[in-house]
Formats: sequence, C-alpha cells, structure tokens
Amino acid sequence: MLSSIKEAKARGAPVIALAEEGDEAIKELADFVIAVPEVDTMFSPVVNTVALQLLAYYTARERGCSIDTPRNLAKSVTVE
Repeated sequence: MLSSIKEAKARGAPVIALAEEGDEAIKELADFVIAVPEVDTMFSPVVNTVALQLLAYYTARERGCSIDTPRNLAKSVTVE
C-alpha cells in the first residue's frame, strides 16, 4: 500500500490516509492522516466506515453541497 501512496504523491495528488493510531510510517507519506483506533480485524470495517462517512459529510458541507437532499436521490431510491 505504501508504494501506491508514493506513486500518487509522485503524480502530484494530495493523499488523505486512514490509519490506525500510532502508525508513524504513513504520517511521513500522507498529506492528511485520519487516525482510527486499533480494533480487532473483524470490527475495523465498522470503525473505518464511520470515519469515512464523517469525512464525506464535512467535505460536502465545506463545498456547499446539499447534504440532506443530494442530487438524483429520488430517482435512485425509487428505481427498481
């Protein structure tokens, strides 16, 4: 995974990393690090999902996007 981050950085992309607390190697490579607690492997998707949902929420809010009524919501929900 670190090689993928290095490649993205080499191409000039900003890197936001989701890493367990105490992971020092990722801090040197990423522009922003979202630290999540170290949990059992079975529960890590739940913890990571919460962190990424909050990232999506605050990013949308900062951009001024409609958070409660996203574009095409009714169409995607009602189409069977």
